[in-house]
Amino acid sequence: MPKFNPKLRLVLIISTIFAGMASVFYFPMPISVLAQQPTGSIPTVTGTPSGMIVAVNLDIEIVNVFSGPSSYLYPSIGILLKGQEVPALGISEDGDWIQVSYQGVVDSVAWIYGPYVTIKKTGKLPVLEAPSTPTPASTPTIDPTLVAAFVTPVVPTRLPTFTQPAPLVIATFLNDASTTNRIPLGLLIFGLGFIGGFGALISFLRGQ
Repeated sequence: MPKFNPKLRLVLIISTIFAGMASVFYFPMPISVLAQQPTGSIPTVTGTPSGMIVAVNLDIEIVNVFSGPSSYLYPSIGILLKGQEVPALGISEDGDWIQVSYQGVVDSVAWIYGPYVTIKKTGKLPVLEAPSTPTPASTPTIDPTLVAAFVTPVVPTRLPTFTQPAPLVIATFLNDASTTNRIPLGLLIFGLGFIGGFGALISFLRGQ
């Protein structure tokens, strides 16, 4: 076996000791990364408070919404379901209708009748003017010739003349002079009955 030089062995031992000590007392320095900082100010994002929230009453299954604050001057443009919540944007001048946010229609707004909803979150609503009523696409016209074909003309007729009826004759009963001297029939019946009763009484007494 080859023999190691004692000096070389001593150098290796000392190098190993120093390497171990260096590894024990070594503390790595933190590396700082320098990034470019923005020169402008960063805007602060703040949320805007939402206004009033209304919900459809729970006792109503479906409620129609209209393009204006009236159910007969403006057409229906959609529906809301029971319990559905929508943001309220304004109120009509008479205070009966509420303008709500409704996506998918013109200007994304619609009107709902106030008693059909319940306020879920209070807020201040501006009073809004009613939009202009829609103009019908066409004005219906009636052809007088076509109407005349279905109208039956009425021919005036004279009323029947009134004929005076004959005078009413009321019958009158006159006293018959031939019956004034006769015996009344009731008195005659009473006399015959009395005679018969008297005869029956005599027969009964004779039988005793």
